[in-house]
Amino acid sequence: MLKKRKPTTPGTRHQVVLDRSDLYKGEPEKSLLAKGHKKRQGRGYKGHITMRHRGGGVKKRMRIIDWKRRKRDIAGRVERIEYDPMRSANIALIIYPDGEKKYMVAPDELNIGDQVIAGEKVEIKTGNAMPLRNVPIGIPIHNLEMTPGKGAQIVRGAGTAAYVQAKEGKYATVQLPSKELRLINLKCYATIGQVGNHDWKNRKIGKAGRKRLMGIRPTVRGVAQHPGSHPHGGGEGRSGVGMKYPKTPWGKHALGKKTRGKRKSSKFIIRDRRVKI
Repeated sequence: MLKKRKPTTPGTRHQVVLDRSDLYKGEPEKSLLAKGHKKRQGRGYKGHITMRHRGGGVKKRMRIIDWKRRKRDIAGRVERIEYDPMRSANIALIIYPDGEKKYMVAPDELNIGDQVIAGEKVEIKTGNAMPLRNVPIGIPIHNLEMTPGKGAQIVRGAGTAAYVQAKEGKYATVQLPSKELRLINLKCYATIGQVGNHDWKNRKIGKAGRKRLMGIRPTVRGVAQHPGSHPHGGGEGRSGVGMKYPKTPWGKHALGKKTRGKRKSSKFIIRDRRVKI
């Protein structure tokens, strides 16, 4: 649910935020907080910048999510719905009969006190997880595995859902939120329902300061830079790109060039997400 702020300052004049009044207001489950998590500030495992304009931001603690739904054929109760600063979706704390606690992404229409279960033969109900072979065609799903047993890798963002279109042989044809059609093994697990917090995409940040708190730094146009810093830079007065094609700071094609390498999973794409329907 969205909430419009009162225009008491320039930053709040057009700000639209999410109403989190119905979420749990206490501390997160201490046993499910990741230890030793550090900010990457846009750097990959080699220490090189792989995502530009990242850095700073408020300190956040990572919650450990049970992407594999390891507790099979054991029903757990939804204790509470919480805010997670590391993702767009909210998370639900699940307590099992043996006292073990797990976090999972909270789907839409999941309420406190509901029972959720993962297994081969479970009820088609929001929050339950099962292999794709048991998911009916046309039912919204999320937290979808791409390799059996690896854990959910796709359809995890707020408001997203995928749909099984067909089943043939050992693969299911799944329509992803991007409208891409992809073959996925029928042994892969998925959770029933659409991810909650679907109003997340309609919020309005309101001011640059909030972007900085989120760890997103300013982006400077190439034409405004020194020619030694960017191929678009230099020139007298206001100048355009002025070359054959727009370039990245490193001189590569900036528009239209495909950067996806040859991957083993490419052969499973039936319809690319870039194709206009």
